[in-house]
Order: sequence, then C-alpha cells, then structure tokens
Amino acid sequence: MSVATAWGVDAEEMAAAYPCDQVTPNPAEVWFRAVSVRAPRPTTFRWLCQLKTAPYSYDLLDNYGRRSPRTLTPGAEHLATGQRFMTIFELVDFGPDDHLTLRMTAPKAVQAFGPLTLTYAVRDGASGTTRLVVKLNVGEEGDGLLCRARRRVLAWGDLFMMHRQLTTLRRLAEPTAAGHERGSGMGRTDEEAP
Repeated sequence: MSVATAWGVDAEEMAAAYPCDQVTPNPAEVWFRAVSVRAPRPTTFRWLCQLKTAPYSYDLLDNYGRRSPRTLTPGAEHLATGQRFMTIFELVDFGPDDHLTLRMTAPKAVQAFGPLTLTYAVRDGASGTTRLVVKLNVGEEGDGLLCRARRRVLAWGDLFMMHRQLTTLRRLAEPTAAGHERGSGMGRTDEEAP
C-alpha cells in the first residue's frame, strides 16, 4: 500500500475487522488513516460526533467557507442511525466510545466518488493515548479500469482532506481532555486549530 492508501496506520490496525466490512463486504479497495490522540476514548469519540455539524477539514473547500465549530455542540453526541454526517454521509452503525460507521449517500457525491463506506474507530493506544483509526471501503469489486484510475486520484485527495480532519480533531480533543484533568470543563479551544 502507498501513503495515499495507508497513512499513520500499523499492520495490526490494517488487519483488524471494522464495522464497515459488514456494510460493504466486497470493496474494490481499502484505505486507512490514523492518528494518536492524547485524550481518553470518550473525549475523542465525543469530538468525532462533531462530524454531524461540520467536516473539520479545509472549511473553504468542504464547508462553504464556514468554520467548523471549535467548541462542542450540545446534543451532537446523541446518535441514531440515519443521521446526516458532513452533509454527504449517513450514519449506518455506531458504538458509543467505539466507532461511527458512515455510508456516502448524497447522489452527486456518489456519482463523483463512487460507493464509499467508512468506519471511524476509537481504540486504546500506548501510554494512555487513544488511536483514531479510519478504514474506508471504496468502490465495488470488479468495477473496472476507469473506476480504478479515478481512485488513484481520489486516494491522494482524500488523504489531503482527511489528514487535516484527523489532526484538527486531535488538536481539539487534547485540550478538552487536559481541561477535564484540571477540572475546568470543556473550555474554548479556538487557538488550538485553524
């Protein structure tokens, strides 16, 4: 696998089973992205729930120029299948403090990118950290050369956007966790992420 299809992830994480495998058992390709977060699983997962409100990537490109919230949105942690995430995804499965599994359902997005299902998994990491691992099941097995060529370009574009998303969520979760340790609550973190 190249950096475009496996960034920040280790062999054990790539070999693990993820809920998106139940939703899309025969993808054309699998991609992985991962970061370590110095925050407990509940804090990291709570920030993942913010993806209901905004994409947390390059806001000029994928959020109509509106800044993704830098404080937790009340109620975003209340999950139910069928909810919209990042405007183009639907929540198809979740486990509190464990994972969110999303399927791209917006017709224009599916037409542009092809079928896509992904799981954001929150796992215990080393030395009290949390691993935020994303597995993407992309395309459909046997979908042809044109789709394969399109995925080569999309893999790099997705890496560009998701790198920003995961590092932004990490920068927001870590001060939140530190605030809890100091007893100061959620606090503002505007200065922590662009």
